[in-house]
Amino acid sequence: MIRYLTNDKIDKKKWDNAIHHSFNGNIYAYSWYLDKVHYGWEALVENNYERVMPLTGNSKFSFNYIFPPFFTQQLGVFSTSVLSPDDVTRFILNVPSKYKYFQINLNIHNHPELPYPFKVSSNKNYLLDMINDYQKMTAHFSSNTKRNLKKGLDMKLYVSQNVKPEIIIKLFRENKGKKIKHWKKEHYMRLQSLMYISIYKGVGTSYGVYTKENNLCAAGFFLYANQHLVFLFSGRNNFALESGATTVLINHVLKKYAGSNMILDFEGSNDAGLARFYSGFGAKPVTYLTVELNRLPFPVNVFLDVKNKIKFI
Repeated sequence: MIRYLTNDKIDKKKWDNAIHHSFNGNIYAYSWYLDKVHYGWEALVENNYERVMPLTGNSKFSFNYIFPPFFTQQLGVFSTSVLSPDDVTRFILNVPSKYKYFQINLNIHNHPELPYPFKVSSNKNYLLDMINDYQKMTAHFSSNTKRNLKKGLDMKLYVSQNVKPEIIIKLFRENKGKKIKHWKKEHYMRLQSLMYISIYKGVGTSYGVYTKENNLCAAGFFLYANQHLVFLFSGRNNFALESGATTVLINHVLKKYAGSNMILDFEGSNDAGLARFYSGFGAKPVTYLTVELNRLPFPVNVFLDVKNKIKFI
């Protein structure tokens, strides 16, 4: 039996135990992570937390909706036992009817078979199994990746661990962040808080790439759980773009975890340029689905572009 639980009714200890033992568990689904990215999240729970599905609901203009939180690529249904398409479909059909609109990013192991009027779209992510030794992994680097790595090493770029989260965020905001207008101060504060609690819990770490003059030019933050190392966030300046600094950063991580049972999760991307960059390390594409349902009343459902006109997050 699938039950709908409000946040105060969720047994967080049982929840986290379920995610830890799920064959498809990920970092985004742990209760502490959800608490940070979406306060008051709700859930669908089957039996004694054998299968669970977080619901990141909110309300706007008197309408209840579900939308993917920032810094959370994949949620959906998580299970400690075999999970069939029918199982996933049942969960989605049990999303409370109070939600007049929802868009949910499922995880790569969720493949529902949904009727009209549900809309299902595909997204790309890139994963790299780090079970091979470093030499075998570098053999799968593209010629462009090898060229950028050589460029960075020839310029004496070096990597150091434990860059402060606020420094990584500052590096991003002063460069690429200038073009991202919909990220506000509260989003960056949420990200910083998420990074620090990850470090406190022992599942977050950061790396910075420095010039030979000891100037930071690129940095990245990683999360690890359920045998996945997630490339959550990064920042870089123009010098990093010219010197191959991000390639040096990823190479350092691969060298550190080579021969382990970890999988490097690049957390994207549908962007063709990023896809080429990630695949250049030998990463393979996987697909995760986005499920969308619009039950908003007429004429709102026709004239209102929900994703762009309503400020959800």
